[in-house]
Amino acid sequence: MTVDSMSGMCFFEHFGDYVIRDMEAAKESGVKIAGIYCIFAPVELIYAAGALPVGLCGKKQESIDVAETILPTTLCPLIKSSFGYAVSNTCPFFEASDFIIGETTCDGKKKMFELMGQIKTLHLMHLPYTLHQQDALDYWYAQIHHLKTFLEEQTGNTIHPDDLACQIKWQNQIRLHFQKLMELNRLGNGRSPIKGMDLLPLMESKGFVMDIPGYLKQLDKVMNELQARQEKEHKDAKAAKRILLTGTPLGKGSEKVLRLIEEVGGVVVCMENCTGIKGIYTLVDETCADPFLAIAKRYLETPCACMTPNERRIELVSSLIEDYGIQGVVDLSWQCCTTYQVESVSLKKTVEERFDIPFINISTDYSTADMGQLRVRIEAFIELITG
Repeated sequence: MTVDSMSGMCFFEHFGDYVIRDMEAAKESGVKIAGIYCIFAPVELIYAAGALPVGLCGKKQESIDVAETILPTTLCPLIKSSFGYAVSNTCPFFEASDFIIGETTCDGKKKMFELMGQIKTLHLMHLPYTLHQQDALDYWYAQIHHLKTFLEEQTGNTIHPDDLACQIKWQNQIRLHFQKLMELNRLGNGRSPIKGMDLLPLMESKGFVMDIPGYLKQLDKVMNELQARQEKEHKDAKAAKRILLTGTPLGKGSEKVLRLIEEVGGVVVCMENCTGIKGIYTLVDETCADPFLAIAKRYLETPCACMTPNERRIELVSSLIEDYGIQGVVDLSWQCCTTYQVESVSLKKTVEERFDIPFINISTDYSTADMGQLRVRIEAFIELITG
C-alpha cells in the first residue's frame, strides 16, 4: 500500500517511521534539521531558511535516570527527560539535528539549555515575561531577528520576506486543519466525541512535518474518517463526562493522566495545553506588511504560564468550557513546575465560581509509581460530575 492509498489513521499510526525516513533523505540532500522543544519556536522562520524543524524527545521516563546524574532531581520531569535524551544521544531526532532552538520559558529550562549548548550548537530565544507592554513586543521582535540571523548563518540561506510570507500561509493552513479537526468535538454536534487518546498522536504529529502539502492531505483523510466513525457509532454523546485537560504539555510516554481519565468514565474532548489547542487556536496575520512583526505578535500571544499576568489562559480556558460543553476541568502540572502550580490557584477560582463545575489539580511526574492513587482521585472526581 502506498502512502497516498492508505487511510489517514493508518498513515498516522506509522507516522514516526515516515518522519525518520524523510528526515534522513533531507539530510542526505544537504537540508539542515532544527531541533525544537516549544511552541514558542517560530517554525515559519525555520522553513523559510530552507531547514526542517523536528520536535525533540522529552516526554518519557526512561531518560530521566541519566539526567539525574548531572541535573538536580528537583527539576520537572520534562526538563530531565529532555536533557537525558540529549546527553545519552538516544533520541533519533536530537541526533539528526544540526542545531537546537531553545527558549527561556522557565529558569530550569534556561539553565538546562546552557548545558545542552555544550553538546550541540544551540540558539536560545529570550522571552519577555509579559505581553502587555510595547517594549515587550519590541524585545521579542528583536529576538525574532536574532533567530533569523542565526538560521541564515547555520543554513547559508537568506530568509526573504516573501518566503516567510509563504511559510506563514502554510502554517496557518495546518492550524486551520486542526481547528477543523477540533470542531468534531464541539458541543451540540450530536455525535459521540473523539477521545483524547485518539487525538493525542494527531496533535503531536504537527511537530514533525517534513512535507506540508502531503501532511495536509493526510489530515483531510483522517478527519473524514473520524467524522464517518462518529456518524456510524450512534452513541449517546452524553454517556461519558466531557473533560477539559489543561496545564503542562504531555505526549506519548507521559499520557498517564489522560489515559486514566478515559478509563474511568471521562472523555477528554479538548486539551488546552501546548500539546493541544494552545498552539493552533490563533493564526499569524497574513496581511501584515512586515511578516517578521506578524510572527512576533502571534507567538508572543501564546498563553503560557511563563507570562505574567496570564489572563489569556483564563480567557482561553473559559472559552473552551463554553464551546465544548465541559463538565469538569483537570489541571495537570508536572512536579516542580512552579509556574503552572501557582497559576492553578487562579484557574480553579475561575472554573468553580464562574462555571460551577468540578476542578482538580494533579501534580505528578512521568513514573507509574502513583498510578493507583491517581486512579482513585480521578474516579472520585468523575463521580462529582452531574448531568
